[in-house]
Amino acid sequence: MDEKLTQVRARLNRPLTMTEKVLLSHLDDVDDADLRPGDSYINLRPDRVAHQDVTGQMAILQFMQSGRDRVAVPTTVHCDHLVQARVGADSDLQDALNESNEVYQFLESSSRRYGMGFWRPGSGIIHQVVLEKYAFPGSLIIGTDSHTVNGGGLGSLAIGVGGADAADVMAGLPWEVRYPRIIGVKLTGSMSGWTAPKDVIIKLAYELTVSGGTNAIIEYFGPGTASISATGKGTICNMGAELGATGDVFPYDERMATYLRATGRGDLVAIAESDPEVEQQPEQFYDQIVEIDLSTLEPHVTGPHSPDRARPISELAAEVQREGFPERVSVALVGSCTNSSYEDMERCADVARQAAARGVSAASGLLVTPGSEQVRATIERDGQQAALEAIGATVLANACGPCIGQWNRPEARGTENSIVTSYNRNFPSRNDGNAGTMNFIASPELAVAMGLGGSLAFNPLTDPLVDANGNEFMLQPPTAAPEVPPTGFDPGVDMYVEPPEDGSDVDVRVDPSSNRLQVLDPWAPWDGNDFEDVPILVKTEGKTTTDSISPAGPWLRFRGHLNNLSDNMFLGANNAYTDETGTGKNQLSGEEIMPIPEIARAYSAQGIRWVAIGDENYGEGSSREHAALSPRMLGAAAIITRSFARIHESNLKKQGLLPLTFEDPSDWDRILEDDRMSLVGLSDLTPGQPVQAVLKHADGSEETLNLRHTLNDPQIAWFRAGSAMNHMKNLEGAGS
Repeated sequence: MDEKLTQVRARLNRPLTMTEKVLLSHLDDVDDADLRPGDSYINLRPDRVAHQDVTGQMAILQFMQSGRDRVAVPTTVHCDHLVQARVGADSDLQDALNESNEVYQFLESSSRRYGMGFWRPGSGIIHQVVLEKYAFPGSLIIGTDSHTVNGGGLGSLAIGVGGADAADVMAGLPWEVRYPRIIGVKLTGSMSGWTAPKDVIIKLAYELTVSGGTNAIIEYFGPGTASISATGKGTICNMGAELGATGDVFPYDERMATYLRATGRGDLVAIAESDPEVEQQPEQFYDQIVEIDLSTLEPHVTGPHSPDRARPISELAAEVQREGFPERVSVALVGSCTNSSYEDMERCADVARQAAARGVSAASGLLVTPGSEQVRATIERDGQQAALEAIGATVLANACGPCIGQWNRPEARGTENSIVTSYNRNFPSRNDGNAGTMNFIASPELAVAMGLGGSLAFNPLTDPLVDANGNEFMLQPPTAAPEVPPTGFDPGVDMYVEPPEDGSDVDVRVDPSSNRLQVLDPWAPWDGNDFEDVPILVKTEGKTTTDSISPAGPWLRFRGHLNNLSDNMFLGANNAYTDETGTGKNQLSGEEIMPIPEIARAYSAQGIRWVAIGDENYGEGSSREHAALSPRMLGAAAIITRSFARIHESNLKKQGLLPLTFEDPSDWDRILEDDRMSLVGLSDLTPGQPVQAVLKHADGSEETLNLRHTLNDPQIAWFRAGSAMNHMKNLEGAGS
């Protein structure tokens, strides 16, 4: 890293920001790197790859096509997504082991075979475990989950990617990413009272919106950074994914040293402290600056249905009345990868103890998700778990659970209701599969307080509770909580499986009759012809997230079986022509209301390619590359939008699809349901040059639109080869 930074400094001849130090010290080739923020692409050599058990299945299946016997960089697999919240930790975990045993066996055996560390179900959520075990200041980590950015709390650049990106790095190739801009967030002052690190990122989401961080890294600086614990910094970075940011990072400080020592990595402190701090005068180096005064920052709540719909809690009650949101809080949920640190749990327990002392229990349901086995064992030992259970909390398994849609909640189906969570994402149907559930995101201590009050209109800063004797009392802000346990962490049950030095004798089998796993076949290469007269499969309007394109919930079980999973394609997307969700018109048969994946399969059966039209920030949210894989399997030629979210655009490119954007965003309105489109001149596809689309309307008229793309020369080669993995194997076959 030092050697590469010496070369970089010689090229740039100026001081470097924290982001630049970490990013550019991992360049594959410093001399040839094109360093134009927001425009060029750079090739990087990450230190580590991390997978969760859902997206990791497809990443590993793609890696298995590479022919390598062992991963080229340290890689881990974390079983956290397949545990559904039903009753409680022990029962739910056993159900997952029974129901997903085939998948777990595949993941463990492939980990042993190819040299990957394996974290068994119940060990914890990927991002919490990465923070506890693997992240360190200055490292570059990629993970097949958008909230990988959590590692920025420990000075890592931890970046969410699609499975194909991860497979490339596991196979020894550099990772390509658009060279990001840098947004500087200056923090001054320090937090007090009910204000928590969560409020920093909710406030920033309000300022920048869900697309404001696209193709940018958010770098925090200023005197206020040192007032926030490492895990508090992780909370802030975690939700950078909600702004579309490539990554988030904090500069190294003593709070990180405290966490490194507490998690058994004190030997890294001296190394980290040997690196000089980022130079001052940041206005010279950042593309944009946002300032937040922590001393005046109010507690915030964001939602429903979008992580940037934020306001101070003092304004929420009036908005509830004005908008007609269900006022009663049906369930409060705390924990998840975003907010399940020891510090978070102690602040929640502080609020719970105050209520229990006055004979008050939660007025809503209260669910607690520890982020890791280490956190769970420690809060059980130190009493935070008991304090929460005393007011009615149910402790769930050390897994994602309700945060990612793994919440079996039949009582809520078809009903409008409000929940308050300390989670990170709140799209419709995200948590329990019910579009009527409105998720309001807040800090964990505020979520507990609102669960005690039982109402969205309850503000613990101004409103009293009534105790068991009928007397009013005010909850006091949680006292300063220790950021790490004073007597050290209890590691709990060891659930880590170290891979053998040589796994070549390990058999990784995929049953051909399985409905959970399916070996991937390479995509067919481009045939060299333009896409002529292809139908419009769907035009989506409004927010089209990866949850909309490839819904989770009951579909999670098929994430390793692409054909079965693809029956969910676009089922959550809003059809602009009908304002209905998940259905469209079959242009071949004329059937008006038909599930979109069935239409795609009908086209594909006749060898007809198709295009899908999207709105702004298409593909925001989760990194799930299934939202690109399913369209590829079912015959997509191109996805054409007003704009893309970063990870999804990259995922489409990796699978040999054309991600195109309207040169004039208003041209979205010109695409009619029964149009046919031709994408012409593809043999001359060139970086920076538009693609022409010829629209043929049903009345016989035609018009030509210009479509932009961000494909560079290697990515155009992916398109021609049929996928990035095909291109890699073509190069290897040619001896390159």
